Amino acid sequence: MPSFFAGRTSKITIALGALSLLTACASEGGSTSGGAASQGVTGKTIKVAGLLTKTSPIGYSSAEAELGAKARFDRANAEGGVHGRKIEFIGAGDATMDPATGMTVVRRQVEKDRVFAIVPVSAPGFNGMEYLEQRKVPWVGWVTSPAQCGLSTAFGFNGCLTPKPGTKLAPWWPDQVGAAIGGKDKTVWMQGTDTASSKVGTATIGTAFQDAGFKVVGTSTSVPAGAPPQDWLPFINKVKTSADGGWPDVVVSIMSGVKHNGGFYTALKKAGYKGAISDATSYDPKVLADPQSVAALEGVYAAPQLEPFESGIAEVVKMKADLQKAAGGKELVFSQHMATGYWSADVFLAMLEKTGKDLTRESFIKASQNFSYENPGFGRVSYPKNKTASNGCGSLVRVQGGKFVVAQHLRCSEVN
Repeated sequence: MPSFFAGRTSKITIALGALSLLTACASEGGSTSGGAASQGVTGKTIKVAGLLTKTSPIGYSSAEAELGAKARFDRANAEGGVHGRKIEFIGAGDATMDPATGMTVVRRQVEKDRVFAIVPVSAPGFNGMEYLEQRKVPWVGWVTSPAQCGLSTAFGFNGCLTPKPGTKLAPWWPDQVGAAIGGKDKTVWMQGTDTASSKVGTATIGTAFQDAGFKVVGTSTSVPAGAPPQDWLPFINKVKTSADGGWPDVVVSIMSGVKHNGGFYTALKKAGYKGAISDATSYDPKVLADPQSVAALEGVYAAPQLEPFESGIAEVVKMKADLQKAAGGKELVFSQHMATGYWSADVFLAMLEKTGKDLTRESFIKASQNFSYENPGFGRVSYPKNKTASNGCGSLVRVQGGKFVVAQHLRCSEVN
């Protein structure tokens, strides 16, 4: 008798254990047949996490993209979700600009939290995209490095921003500058730093300006990237005589951060420069709190790849309202990072809509192979085209009287 019952008990225990495991998998993945492909999907929810650089040694932070994604997901959930499923957004992990830390965070999200996708992603220095590719985990965000472009699981909300060297860029930036200053038959100086990425960017963007009709009269990538120079005069003197012995009509900076750009612009103005200045990074409302930065940026044309918060179009007004609501009604200083998170979530939702109710990672990626979407807030995106190319859309915002004003509304250009 004892031995008989012992054998029966062992078999029952094993059977119950297997049943529990099967039930857990069905609950976790939404089906018993989808396995990892349907991980994070149930009949009522889609589990999503973000990956951002919330903290870093140099002070850079994309943390506000988390609020942007939450705001868009909150609205989608309030409207009933996508195909009957609501987004379970568990927040964003901090990649910290340290590859090892970022890898630990994303492994936890995929293997422990068991998310379906990573949205939004805005994490410079994160190199775990191959891991996500191997696991077939889709992610949507800011695709800013060549290693991220072209992956089957990577979806830039505004395309691939750093295509392979030699690839032509859509001329939205020179087109916008030309519209702002009254033509493209102008001379241009391109200024970068001594980093590999800045050198590639300076050459590529310089070619875009040249192809659009501007005359590039000089290029420099000799400014130290680690810290702005104490004396800008040697760099300014090169610009001062670049256009047949005189100043160029336009100076374009491919440098990052207000410390570099602010110092450069201040030195240009002090030396007597009266032409146009443009860069892709100075649209940050927080810099307006610093009088020295405001003075340096006065008159500068910043070129964000989205419709500015200062715009009155319906999509931007709605975004701002969604952000305020997600923040509990507290007054916000809107930032590009918020918009990056918001529009990344918006594109993800549109992709879910196209995929349909039978949602797995495989069906999501398959649906992306013929996906196009437009929104006046960020322009347009189309896959697979924008796996390896920018969406070619952007606007101009100018600092005037200590505040940002829209100089040119968002427009999209095609490669010449």
